[in-house]
Amino acid sequence: MATASALEQFVNSVRSLSTSGSFRELAELLPKCSEVLTRNSQHLDNVLETLNVNQHSLGILAVLVAKFSANPQPEQADSLFSQFQDFINDFNVGQVRNATDIFAELCHLFTKWMVERKTVMKGIDVLRKAISRIQTNEAQLTAVHADLCQLCLLSKCLKPALQVLDVDITCILPEYDPPVQGHQFESEHFLRYFYYGGMIYTAVKQYDRALYFYEVALTTPAFAVSHVMLESYKKYILVSLVLHGKVNTLPKYTSQAMMRFIKPLSQTYMDIANAYSSNSITDVQAAVNKHREILERDNNLGLAKQVVASLTKKNIQRLTKTFITLSLSDVASRVQLAGPAEAESLILNMIEDGEIFATINQRDGMVVFNEDPEMYNSPEMLHRLRHEVTYFSF
Repeated sequence: MATASALEQFVNSVRSLSTSGSFRELAELLPKCSEVLTRNSQHLDNVLETLNVNQHSLGILAVLVAKFSANPQPEQADSLFSQFQDFINDFNVGQVRNATDIFAELCHLFTKWMVERKTVMKGIDVLRKAISRIQTNEAQLTAVHADLCQLCLLSKCLKPALQVLDVDITCILPEYDPPVQGHQFESEHFLRYFYYGGMIYTAVKQYDRALYFYEVALTTPAFAVSHVMLESYKKYILVSLVLHGKVNTLPKYTSQAMMRFIKPLSQTYMDIANAYSSNSITDVQAAVNKHREILERDNNLGLAKQVVASLTKKNIQRLTKTFITLSLSDVASRVQLAGPAEAESLILNMIEDGEIFATINQRDGMVVFNEDPEMYNSPEMLHRLRHEVTYFSF
């Protein structure tokens, strides 16, 4: 009886505080009601029926958090998903911005539930809607961004995440609006967003963007080294090799204490980088084979194979600076390919991608390496030259 009275008191408080416009007071009350709501999980659908989503958004938010926290049963899945989706579509933004921490918690619980049920694809659109509604502008990072990226990665449906990732972040949605002293945006959500973002850009081979995202994760101020930072560094090494042929030096403001901790745990990846510096495909392949088990465990074997492929391309590019003509057999021998056919296929792909300028004579199997045909008179090249002149003037 006492418990039922407490539940009624919660409903009455939601109604009265919402009617008076005391949304900050209500937001501060909600965490104190979580135990009552959890104990009464069997009555929460009845509570939802008594509340209006536009008038009582904060109350419904607390009820949904309790429902997702109560280990929902499979037979509840359809109704619970619909309740969450309806809330995201219709909640009163002005109210919910008083409790963005609880809103984020709800989205985290929803994401966890989607992953456990192996229905990650189904959650993508509704999380995208959740982000766009709670943001004050599209360049604002929320704690829900990382959840969206996680679902996109697991479902291998990357386009919705890319639409968010391609917008450069200029500000962060505070846990409380206006911010309350002592409450800050949790660094975990920030790190996960840039780590997952790096993985997504790596998957679509936008390596320059991927490298930037891993760098942000590595240079984020933190009191302790996280697993996300360690995994970011491993991928940072491999993407650096693919993109630049060496491991890029991190900015000076990177925590040295963090690097002293991370580097010994990344020895596998440093071994691959050291082998890469020899320009020997055999050495790099040997390093990858030696550490294959670790690379598979870290889900980095595919990226390590991209490192091997990138060295083959870079070695072909070196040939263009030394030779005017070479036979396909010579190319295959010098860059350690299986034979002329593989060399021809790779060279044709590189020509198509603009990575080298060459022609292949099909009659005698000779490759003629050409000069860069750029006339330096296009608007794009003019912009590039201006950028490089500005860069080198400092």
